[in-house]
Amino acid sequence: MAVATACSSSAEPKTIRVTVTQTVTASPSPQDARAAAGGVLKMGSKKNITEVENDLHITVQAVEYQQPYKGPQPEKPQDFQGGDIWATANVKVCNVQGTDVEVSQFPWSLAYEDGTSIEVTGSSGGDMPKPEFPMGKTVKPGRCAAGLIAFPVPSDRRPERLVYEPEDGDVTEWAVG
Repeated sequence: MAVATACSSSAEPKTIRVTVTQTVTASPSPQDARAAAGGVLKMGSKKNITEVENDLHITVQAVEYQQPYKGPQPEKPQDFQGGDIWATANVKVCNVQGTDVEVSQFPWSLAYEDGTSIEVTGSSGGDMPKPEFPMGKTVKPGRCAAGLIAFPVPSDRRPERLVYEPEDGDVTEWAVG
């Protein structure tokens, strides 16, 4: 906003006063989206993962968690799978630069407040929620893999966190909320 005033008479010089207000919006980095407690990310946040020694630079993102899954329903989970309904995590992994990366559903799990967890079943295809996050897909630099991972969960409990734990990497967690 600018305000200008001018006053004059034959003996007075003109005086102009200008006030300028500027609005600046800062964009947080992906790591700034961490929740206060224990380094757990907010759902939707991205995590940068870089391993210089392996020429790896990826981003991992948990986009959304849905319980129960609201799309077309696959067959009810079998008793040995541990749940009575399906929940889904919508996730995305991007290979920013470096070497090819293989992605899979297996690094992902759900963690509950009591310390229990639910792993992926390895079930894919058929009537599983679509689009599915791939199993064993190579992602080249500059490309991404995204989709849903289905978990057989108990309908009377909700997980606390969605966990990404690659075989040789750091654990990243998102609050399910």
